[in-house]
Amino acid sequence: MSEQPTPVATAHVTAPYGPLVDALKIAEFGTACATGPAQHGVLIEADDTGLTLRTHDWETAVSVTVPAATVTRAGASLLPLAPLTKSLKAMMAGETKATATRTTVTLAGDLLSTDHLTVPLRALPVGEFTPAKTPAQIAAHLDAQDLYRQLQRVIPAACTDDTLPNLTAVQMTLEGHTLTLAATDRYRFAVADVPATRNPDHPATTPEHPLSALIPASVAKHLKTQTGPVGIAFGTPELALTMGDTILTIQPRLGGMPGYASLLPTTVDTSLTLERATAQRALKKCAALIAASGERGSPVTLRWDESGALTLAPRIGEPDDLARIKGMPLTFATLTGPTPTDRELHTNPAFLARPEAEQQPPAAAPAHHEPQPDRRRLPAPPDARERLLTAPTRP
Repeated sequence: MSEQPTPVATAHVTAPYGPLVDALKIAEFGTACATGPAQHGVLIEADDTGLTLRTHDWETAVSVTVPAATVTRAGASLLPLAPLTKSLKAMMAGETKATATRTTVTLAGDLLSTDHLTVPLRALPVGEFTPAKTPAQIAAHLDAQDLYRQLQRVIPAACTDDTLPNLTAVQMTLEGHTLTLAATDRYRFAVADVPATRNPDHPATTPEHPLSALIPASVAKHLKTQTGPVGIAFGTPELALTMGDTILTIQPRLGGMPGYASLLPTTVDTSLTLERATAQRALKKCAALIAASGERGSPVTLRWDESGALTLAPRIGEPDDLARIKGMPLTFATLTGPTPTDRELHTNPAFLARPEAEQQPPAAAPAHHEPQPDRRRLPAPPDARERLLTAPTRP
């Protein structure tokens, strides 16, 4: 007969409220897709290494160590995460934020205590919790904010249609000293590079043995407030990100991203550099007019007139109306190569908008590759860390 799981909660710990509640917020990421009571809980492990909180919802697993915690008795407890968090918050009612942050919280089995109150919590059988696999060896380290910024640049190109799950994800490929991020919704393809410091003890980070995983785009939200180095590990098939006291293990999508290397042009025949402030202002005006017209999804038009002057206009209204629309002049534009005349390019305004504008150079450089007239690439420099390939909209 198999051993029955025990409901006894045996972990005894103390910790300041601030670090404890912060760790619980991080652990909550690992319960978003949970189905059973045990996976909705947080496994509290106390041993000679400290206090560790674990969650696992089959899509994401979180392991976070609570700083400044003291273990008074080694053991493990499985407690429902939401009631635990709510009880902690309620016990701090009436306290200032500063006082609450440094208040000592004691968890003795299933009893939650402060200097003022003690309340029991409903413990779950520890044996019912299914832990995640042990993460693989770290293959490389990256800067957390650099990774977050580059994810923010490629994620807008990812699909939002849940019926195409692979296209709602970001491909992460580690090759040598570079982690390449890629996303597509079939109409545009964004690629960005993040410098990586390779782990010399890891055997498979050479160009001949790239490591790759297709990760849900939601991974970016876990990195927003992180600083310092991030260790990345490619398992079979899990991908793990180690950030200080936190390990985030993600179940990747099956399959991979469509091949894109051959789509990105290696030479540019005509390059247009736009002054960012003017281009962004024109895009905002066009997007607002599209919203006001009720023609959701309408493109914008970059048009060179017969004299070669460039304007940006919303493509709204009936055919007769289109001829009467005059776009906003983009006067601060630099063109290299032949000057187009009497030519139009229609595209989604979101494709031209650049996320994290304050982190980017003062100018964006769209480029047109003549042998493939239905493709546009941003920016133009061939050594850029970010590439965006878009398909113009046909009128």
